Amino acid sequence: MPKGHAVTVHKSIIDLIGNTPIIDISELSPNPRVSMYVKLEGQNPGGSVKDRIAKAMILEAEIDGTLVPGQRILEPSSGNTGIALAMIARTRGYPITIVLPENVSIERRQILELFGAEIVSSPGEEGSNGAVKRAQRLADEHHDWAFLYQYANEANPRAHYETTGPEILTDVPEITHFVAGLGTSGTLMGVGRYLKDQSPSIQVLAVEPPSGESVQGLRSLDDGFVPPIFEKWDGYNLLDGKRIVRPRESLEWVRRLSSECGIFAGISTGASAAGAARVAERIDEGVVVFISADGGWKYLSTGAWTDPLDEVAVRADCLIYF
Repeated sequence: MPKGHAVTVHKSIIDLIGNTPIIDISELSPNPRVSMYVKLEGQNPGGSVKDRIAKAMILEAEIDGTLVPGQRILEPSSGNTGIALAMIARTRGYPITIVLPENVSIERRQILELFGAEIVSSPGEEGSNGAVKRAQRLADEHHDWAFLYQYANEANPRAHYETTGPEILTDVPEITHFVAGLGTSGTLMGVGRYLKDQSPSIQVLAVEPPSGESVQGLRSLDDGFVPPIFEKWDGYNLLDGKRIVRPRESLEWVRRLSSECGIFAGISTGASAAGAARVAERIDEGVVVFISADGGWKYLSTGAWTDPLDEVAVRADCLIYF
């Protein structure tokens, strides 16, 4: 071992969650006076930003007695939260049931199976909303299961308030704009509230698809389902705006990230990058930070990097990418 090399031994895989790197990708900024940075949440051990909330939800449920040894965990997910929960549940001895839309990429289903999750399928055409409804019915039928429910669990945004937000401000203290995809809304609510508590002038913007269209599992509030944590954390007043990004644009940007920056990110990152670029276009100067929710490994089967863009964009209407 090299002299002076410090070794850190972790007791559990969950100790590796957080403290993810931020990369300067200002070469992609459409405005030379605006810097762009991306926080790579795919570097978490479970491969996504959802590792943070899974850890927080399980640990808080253990503390408050919602979750006891051997109890089954139930959660609806389009993939990443389910994988994160299954990873942690496996290490802590909990059986887990994940309600998963049947039209997610095959890699996500395989990883859930690897971690021992029981998978209950929900209709693909109903998307993540259908998984939520199916999980709620199962929770009503099985009162002895622990239904953590990321959409209403305040450990979700609180995890980002206590970890992701402080990390961003420490690494990029000059930040002027924060951009993230709108899914459960936990990242936007937690990071956005922390940043504004430290500096009210920081702008917080959501990326979402047009109403009725599917962009990597991101959510349009205009489609009718507003996550309870979005309302609890006063989302309408917290957000300074939103950027609408369509499927093809998301795919174009995820390819630019890999070809021009060497960043192999998940497809929702393309949407967030496109949204960040739109913000950069509309301001005179500043520093925009956006979230890469996960890496690209779970999406290889979609052909997003290899097939013709038009074909992949059409498939986005029937395959949940996020």
